[in-house]
Amino acid sequence: MTLPQRSRTLSVACVVAAAAALALSGCAKSETTGTAAGDDGQGAQTVQTPTASAEAGSGCSLTTYGAPKLDLKDAVVGFSQSEKEANPFRIAETRSIKDEAARIGVKKLLTTNAQSQLSKQISDIQDMLAQGAQFLIVAPLNSDGLEPALQAAAAKKVPVLTIDRKINATACKDYLAFLGSDFVEQGKRAADAMAKATGGKGKVAILLGSSGNSVTTDRTKGFVDQVAATAPGLEIVAQQTGEFARDKGQQVMEQLIQSKPDITAVYAENDEMALGAVTALKAAGKKPGQDVKIVSIDGTRNAVQALVNGELNAVIESNPRFGPLAFATAQKFYAGEGIPEDVIIADRAYDPANAKESLGGAY
Repeated sequence: MTLPQRSRTLSVACVVAAAAALALSGCAKSETTGTAAGDDGQGAQTVQTPTASAEAGSGCSLTTYGAPKLDLKDAVVGFSQSEKEANPFRIAETRSIKDEAARIGVKKLLTTNAQSQLSKQISDIQDMLAQGAQFLIVAPLNSDGLEPALQAAAAKKVPVLTIDRKINATACKDYLAFLGSDFVEQGKRAADAMAKATGGKGKVAILLGSSGNSVTTDRTKGFVDQVAATAPGLEIVAQQTGEFARDKGQQVMEQLIQSKPDITAVYAENDEMALGAVTALKAAGKKPGQDVKIVSIDGTRNAVQALVNGELNAVIESNPRFGPLAFATAQKFYAGEGIPEDVIIADRAYDPANAKESLGGAY
């Protein structure tokens, strides 16, 4: 599947409208705590591709899921965040969920943070269920391992909507649906941006995200496959995990500067690792964005500013503002409409030509 680049984003109101329109058509981490929200109107999510058939009755409904009918305004909703809210993506994501819950009048929103511990995310979800949560929104830490929490939710007939990372489970049975980006496509777009920045030649190091989740796997696959297919002059000489954290990204880059001094490009699977690499390169007397080209994924305010400053060469967005789409999806579900297994959002791309004017939409 190829996702065309979004040229403009819509307002939050348009996101809800877009989700409703889909239903009518039958889709039934050294971290920074700077401004993470950006201009929410300019940077709101839009749906690109739901995968359910447009035929009547498709998708996951209340009947097929086996959940009781519920009015969200009278409901207790739980949100399980996977990682500490110091990374701008997580700050913006949690804020979006809280803001939309307040906007639509959810009776009570329970929020937890797993602090990057799978065992804690499981217990967090079980605790929210014990507190009476009737609908769950979960940002999974890993693609595997949440089975005890999912089973606890199923036993209480509480639907689980997953966002931003996919889990290896059965939709409409173990969980309701997945809302998020096409991570393989993000990797492909990063490869295209890297080929443009380097002229299609050079030695590339990949700063991998944390292991065990679909984001790292898919962003790596998309990049590696696209480079092989369209830019064979780019040689991938190293792949090391920076765990999606700025300090780890800096440490890995420092090691690579010593072990692979001829590296001319870096693909960072999130912005925090890219910014860590920038710090390491500067300390080594190299000019990031010039001596070493850097392409990353996320679209944080700090990364887009680095692009404006010439220290990064391209940034592929991964939009964290899930609140409006998550609650619009829940409302459709409780209205009896079918929900697609995957609802894929459109992500824009930042480059030297549009970064300055697009900075307001970054988070």
